[in-house]
Amino acid sequence: MEHAAIVVCGAGVLGLTIARELAARGADDILILEKEPRPGLHASGRNSGVLHAGIYYAPGSARARTCLEGNRLMRAYCAERGLPLAGCGKVIVAPDPAERPALEALHRRALANGSPAVLIDEKELAELEPGAVTSGRALHSPLTAVVDPRAVLASIARELTEGGRARIRYGCRVIGPAGAACGTRTLTTALGPVSYGRLLNCAGAHADTLAHAFGLGRRWAMVPFKGLYRKLRPRRAALVRGNVYPVPDPRVPFLGVHFTRGVTGEVYIGPTATPALGRENYGLLRGLDAEAPAVLWRCTQMLLGNPQFRALAREELRKYLPSRFFADCARLMRGLSPGDIEPCPKVGIRPQLVDTVTRALVMDFLVETDGPTVHVLNAISPAFTSSMAFARMVCDTHFSA
Repeated sequence: MEHAAIVVCGAGVLGLTIARELAARGADDILILEKEPRPGLHASGRNSGVLHAGIYYAPGSARARTCLEGNRLMRAYCAERGLPLAGCGKVIVAPDPAERPALEALHRRALANGSPAVLIDEKELAELEPGAVTSGRALHSPLTAVVDPRAVLASIARELTEGGRARIRYGCRVIGPAGAACGTRTLTTALGPVSYGRLLNCAGAHADTLAHAFGLGRRWAMVPFKGLYRKLRPRRAALVRGNVYPVPDPRVPFLGVHFTRGVTGEVYIGPTATPALGRENYGLLRGLDAEAPAVLWRCTQMLLGNPQFRALAREELRKYLPSRFFADCARLMRGLSPGDIEPCPKVGIRPQLVDTVTRALVMDFLVETDGPTVHVLNAISPAFTSSMAFARMVCDTHFSA
């Protein structure tokens, strides 16, 4: 039986950054268990790479408290390690005059969170993003940046293992707590039993399943959302200089289809937010498993019991139609034609929790604990941005003793 003082389930961005923070505080016997052959094969490595700047999140929420500091820490880490970083900023546009009140409300929320976002006029917008369309005013976020998520994850994993304070077992799927015969602080894994002094569950899209196995978080259930992307053809990539976003609906934790210039110069468009039938349902059938009927049932309950979810699902499903997807793009950028957009293999799954009692989407990070176990749930955007600041918060709250 393998043993570690601290066992971390999941080598995504939260598992790695919390392990890194624990190591910085003196922990030297950390074992990270990851079911994949390398880090970043799911949500952490499939996102757009945008470092957000505290604009969207409810003041006082965990997302709001950690986003700006996480942005600063991640920028500093990339600079220190020589990792790709594009400090290109972002504009949020309101093409429809009816969206102006929402834009102004978003500005007030940004200021409440300490973000230096500023309202700009159309002339100022044209200097930043000549092709972007707005009605009167737009919101400029100078701190928004773009990184290469997989490069960041690989760097942190390498730092942990080379420093000798942590080891990573790839290809090791965590099944759940072992029976009493193996000891009360023992996990069953695909590579055999593992005992621990403390357990940190950062299993991303599977975190709720592991928490449920420990008898925690049963109120929360996963409804995965599939994020599909497209790209601007290389000859049209110069149309976008940085990031162009629409005004989002503050009632849902999605930001709408937007343009992002990656660190390699490619311009991605997306993602969508379509309910999926599996935690790793990246293709039409790929990633479907025995849980698909249960996921479908949860989606059905949400469709029947939550009008907001029903409207969101209906709107997002329409984006499977190229004409609808293009319409969302064209309202943000002038001079765009359908031929400027090409398919993209990039696709991600957002591990979105829902409250099974109220049938509402959970809008913030969640952490549930029981004795020696800590379970990080609902690791939704801006989890990548927030990760290093969130790691400090988790360590201060749950590992300080």
